[in-house]
Amino acid sequence: MAFPDCPAPLAAAISARGYAEPTDVQAAVLSSEAHARDLIVSAQTGSGKTVAFGLAMATDLLGADNRPHEAHAPLALVVAPTRELALQVSRELAWLYAHAGARLATCVGGMDASRERRMLAARPQIVVGTPGRLRDHLERGALDLSALKVAVLDEADEMLDMGFREDLEELLDATPEGRRTLLFSATMPRPIVALAKRYQRDALRLETRGADRGHGDIAYQAILVAPADIENAAVNLLRLHEADTAILFCATRDNVRHLHASLVERGFAAVALSGEHSQSERNHALQALRDRRARVCVATDVAARGIDLPTLTLVIHVELPRDAETLQHRSGRTGRAGKKGVAALIVPYPRRRRVELLLRDAGVQAEWRQPPTAEEVVVADRARLIERLLAPIETDSEDAAIAAQLLEQRSPEEIAALLVHAHRAALPRPEELIPDTGPPQRERGARPERAERAPREGFEDSVWFRIDAGRRHNADPRWLLPLLCRRAHVTRGDIGAIRIGMHESFVEIPRGIADRVADTLRRTLKPGAEDESGLAITPAPGGPTIGRGPPSGGGGKPRGPHGGPRPQGASRPQGGPRAPGAPRSPGAPRPQGASRGPGRPAGARPPRGPKR
Repeated sequence: MAFPDCPAPLAAAISARGYAEPTDVQAAVLSSEAHARDLIVSAQTGSGKTVAFGLAMATDLLGADNRPHEAHAPLALVVAPTRELALQVSRELAWLYAHAGARLATCVGGMDASRERRMLAARPQIVVGTPGRLRDHLERGALDLSALKVAVLDEADEMLDMGFREDLEELLDATPEGRRTLLFSATMPRPIVALAKRYQRDALRLETRGADRGHGDIAYQAILVAPADIENAAVNLLRLHEADTAILFCATRDNVRHLHASLVERGFAAVALSGEHSQSERNHALQALRDRRARVCVATDVAARGIDLPTLTLVIHVELPRDAETLQHRSGRTGRAGKKGVAALIVPYPRRRRVELLLRDAGVQAEWRQPPTAEEVVVADRARLIERLLAPIETDSEDAAIAAQLLEQRSPEEIAALLVHAHRAALPRPEELIPDTGPPQRERGARPERAERAPREGFEDSVWFRIDAGRRHNADPRWLLPLLCRRAHVTRGDIGAIRIGMHESFVEIPRGIADRVADTLRRTLKPGAEDESGLAITPAPGGPTIGRGPPSGGGGKPRGPHGGPRPQGASRPQGGPRAPGAPRSPGAPRPQGASRGPGRPAGARPPRGPKR
């Protein structure tokens, strides 16, 4: 299908760019039913929508002679959420309308405002900008919208999400009643619907993303990891895919700074984008990615909006997106214009259920899998290295001379080994991960039983672990459960019965994960630490020893790990500070199977803490 009813100057520009057929969104806006109407277009980022609304504006900009109308003020206004996207839109419209002779002005924050005012004074037909800078020019009288015929809001959902509602409303309120409004948005939340009702008339809704909601070219992966292995999993994903360009998303600028420094230290060519970077720093970072001087970008959600990198094939959600829209915007950086991409969510397994709901809301299917191991990365490296070294290349006389000199001093086998070593030495090392991450799958909707319970399904074959804290330290299931989940990297469903004694406690763990739990507890132990990380939790092959008196060598005195100081928050015998999350009084009902403690008569109550 050729471009239908396209003005000759625009058809010539499109042909010069090598485009033979319109994309789905371009064909939709050029259809007869969309002619001269307000439009609400849902299209995937990177699907050619900039050219689409450029074509849709043609009937309002060009006269019968295919030349732009002359007017005292701009005829078309395009508003984009970020500087990068506005500059990209301006470049696209510049070549599209080059043969028609249309004048453009670009107004974005971080640029010379006086130069922009001079461009606006030159009476351009098209103005492209960001909401804040356009509003500033409007209020100062430099931007006149009284002759406007068409207004385009590109990625309107992002602009509302970024807090530009008032700016957009002031701009649209300054336009004539008869102007067309073209609203392009990847998603259609309620604020977008409300904006459309207020500023559009009989708008035509065009949906071009299909049933997969624009994610057909993106392969989603959900990577289950232990919480302590999130950064290591990100490193191994980067090393496994070796993408031309990859972007890693974090939630805050502090986390961007930390992860970027960690990747650079490991040897990755990485740049960072966050709110703390100036426009000049952002431009240098993006140029480094385009020039291939950098291959990895660590960014926050807002800082990455509007980024268009044709070589971007891997998106890693190091920190989980807050909602389905954020997931779509992040992942939409890849899989553009028919190119394939991978979006990997690093999921700490206590948050698996939340991610399942997130994926369902986003309407995407993800492959659940374990993180790539160091061995898998090595295998992939070997295959890539052999392919690279065996690829045909052109050599010159200098290359042949150096090769001959090497052969005089080394055997071919030694030269090949040196070459392989030189290539491998330039690669960052993959990380060793906690083995067998992720708990056994349980039926959806199954609820964990109370902490202290009789043996149940899955705990017929179990191992007991000893915790160096008991009732004398105000130990309580409400404190021990979250402590075990944090220290052992397990979920509540992996914890069986809990037995609490006077000086120590015991917890039941399924034998299938006992070795991993023991290894993780050793790794998370900080001997001598004053907080819960200094609490010793070790396998107890003999099972619970509650009721057999105080631990040997303890003399009935609460002990810290390895006989050291009492962990922070452990109570003293007479009502000292209670453990985190423990009840206000240690006089709670005694767990089933726990002894009354040595030397205390039947019916006696434990010592109370001070009144609060």
